[in-house]
Amino acid sequence: MPSPPTMRAGEVVRLKVGDIDGEQEIIRIVQSKGRKDSNVMLPGDILGLLRDWWKERPTGQDADVAGPDRVIFLGYNGKHLSPRQISRLFKQAAKAAGITKPVTLHTLRHSFATHLLERGVDIRVIQALLGHTKLTTTARYASVATGMISAVESPLDNLSQAKRKKGKKGAP
Repeated sequence: MPSPPTMRAGEVVRLKVGDIDGEQEIIRIVQSKGRKDSNVMLPGDILGLLRDWWKERPTGQDADVAGPDRVIFLGYNGKHLSPRQISRLFKQAAKAAGITKPVTLHTLRHSFATHLLERGVDIRVIQALLGHTKLTTTARYASVATGMISAVESPLDNLSQAKRKKGKKGAP
């Protein structure tokens, strides 16, 4: 089951129905890494997939649990899947899709951040989306965006042009 790539595996498996706000298109992450609560975006197509999953999801093990407290990705004994289980499912899906490069769930997070950076999204916004406390953690994603680095025009490139312009001002 896809999830917004900003979420960590442990956050995805602990999702409950009450964490999904379809109206505002956000997912509330309760007690994330660092014991922080945060929100992530919920694209409409993923909301649709979650709703489809909810209709098909096995319900026998948690029928007695109140609606908002029901775990979305149910594992054994009425508890949520483990991050390890969801990682295995992800690897199976990648293999079935013909992806031969080594990939992990964290690869999605990393790719998501890199694509945002390459699209010009401010690194502070990316920091908030990923739930990083320190900007240096988010800045690690910048090292991957080499296309951005080569596209930047250096101010040093203009030094020779500036000198020529200065010299022309004094000339008759």
